[in-house]
Amino acid sequence: MTLPVSERIIGFVGTGVMGKSMANHFLQAGYTVLVYTRTKEKAADLLAAGAIWKEQVSELAKEANVIITMVGYPSDVEEVYLGADGIVANAKPGTYLIDMTTSKPSLAKQIYEEAKKHGLHSLDAPVSGGDVGAREARLTIMVGGDQEVFDAMEPVFTIMGTNVVLQGGPGAGQHTKMCNQICIATNMIGVCEAIAYAKKAGLDPEKVLTSIGAGAAGSWSLSNLAPRMIAGNFAPGFYVKHFIKDMGIALEAAEEMGLMTPGLALSKSLYEELAANGEADSGTQALIKWFEDK
Repeated sequence: MTLPVSERIIGFVGTGVMGKSMANHFLQAGYTVLVYTRTKEKAADLLAAGAIWKEQVSELAKEANVIITMVGYPSDVEEVYLGADGIVANAKPGTYLIDMTTSKPSLAKQIYEEAKKHGLHSLDAPVSGGDVGAREARLTIMVGGDQEVFDAMEPVFTIMGTNVVLQGGPGAGQHTKMCNQICIATNMIGVCEAIAYAKKAGLDPEKVLTSIGAGAAGSWSLSNLAPRMIAGNFAPGFYVKHFIKDMGIALEAAEEMGLMTPGLALSKSLYEELAANGEADSGTQALIKWFEDK
């Protein structure tokens, strides 16, 4: 189902590194885009391109037919959705709510239940693909919620991503994102160790990447983040501080299920040490500094 023109009003809350690109795709697709973010300057490019600024989340919620959120932490998600001036209390019945923040599965379920009481449709839909995937509309989108709601919103998702899968009921999208982050967590250690090893062995790390990236060692992180490590480019496609948050959520959920995740715990400890050394706002590829400084 494609939304009628009269209903193509998207409210976008959170226009950071990824959210800005995601919201821009809707402008390019001819949607009316309402935006709110804590720091208005972060939305300057979107406003210049035709987006409409809203001073409060509640104001945005009253006008939009579809509301997408891409904020920082579960506490932000809870405030934006469940606060007195938040989305659930102010959105029109029938509005579709899509949280694309990486957050707690339990919170996604809570939002789903509260939304249902207000006649709202809720999906948890965290993403993977980083700043590049957001910019190029090639995000992987992992969705939790009801089938009919997913079907209605699939055309909206395809404006931002190319790999969109309904994983199950409410919270399933967030659980799937935890699987994604667990894979990345230990993979990043391997990528960093490989680059550090290549340098110690006197090899050209770029040539090494050409060989190993095309073989069994290949991964998204190796192809996209290792070149940034080698170039000394530590600008965030995804912040260290947000990755630590994600790993904390995954560890907590794993513990609740009685699952051991020693690789995840090790990666989180390394990133926490990195953040303590002033790299919290760097991209996750800055982990190479931990290995090079030892």
